[in-house]
Amino acid sequence: MEYQIISDGSCDLSPELTKEKKIDVVPFYVSFDGENYKKEMVEIGIREFYQEMVEKKGVYPKTSCPSPQDYYNVFERYAKDNIPVICICITVKFSGSMQSAENAKSIILENYPNAKIEVINARINTVLQGIYVLEACRLRDGGYDFEESVRRLKAIRDSGRIFFTIGDLEYLRHGGRIGKLAGIAGTILGVKPLITLKEGEIFSSGIARSRKKSMSKVIDLLVEYIKEVSADMKEYTLCIGYGYSYQEAEEFRETALKVLKDYGVDHIPIYQIGATIGVHTGPYPIGFGIIKRGDYKVNG
Repeated sequence: MEYQIISDGSCDLSPELTKEKKIDVVPFYVSFDGENYKKEMVEIGIREFYQEMVEKKGVYPKTSCPSPQDYYNVFERYAKDNIPVICICITVKFSGSMQSAENAKSIILENYPNAKIEVINARINTVLQGIYVLEACRLRDGGYDFEESVRRLKAIRDSGRIFFTIGDLEYLRHGGRIGKLAGIAGTILGVKPLITLKEGEIFSSGIARSRKKSMSKVIDLLVEYIKEVSADMKEYTLCIGYGYSYQEAEEFRETALKVLKDYGVDHIPIYQIGATIGVHTGPYPIGFGIIKRGDYKVNG
């Protein structure tokens, strides 16, 4: 059965890739003055977003999630043609995007009672959410039907991990993601935090004294996870996410591949982290996203 894959703008997939894979993206909004909001990737590009952050120190952009109307406009196109929809939203711990999608779904079902829409809490975000969305496409294009694809997507999502570091703690502090004392101490000491995202929430995984050491420790965190779950990397999808500097991401990948070759990894795609998460991390996030592939045997 034909079905459509939809995600919110947190998936951080490029317009070229979403077009190629036939994915609809409902964008987040981003603002630098708290009043005027622009649709990310539609009215403001990601490079422009990071350039603003780098050039305007002390300016903290904000994002706003898609509205129910935004989702309704996309859902309705498929409801009219009786095409089922799988809609994948950023973890509910970070945003109200999924609630907007659920509200839109309720209104759609009032107007189109036969519509079929599954809204999934990804429990992850940013480039790993994008990889998760691509897993949905892999299932669709591999011939899995709607119900089996939903089952498999829900079964793999808790295998998702993001291991990353950032330039400093200031943006996390300003965005309320950590306590003020931790942010101030981090700014004074110049430490580089190590952060893990799992099951929809962020956790501290330590600190490092320099950017180089923090990036090395991020690789260590990934290796620890691979060992912890005894991962056969043929059954997992891995990516690198970065903010402002693609060159740094390439250098990070080169270093990582030297370590990960022992685990059967010979290629890691690089994706740019978008504004939805960038407003909290600042311009210099870098790290890994890893999740189990949906077309391998899963439980549940």
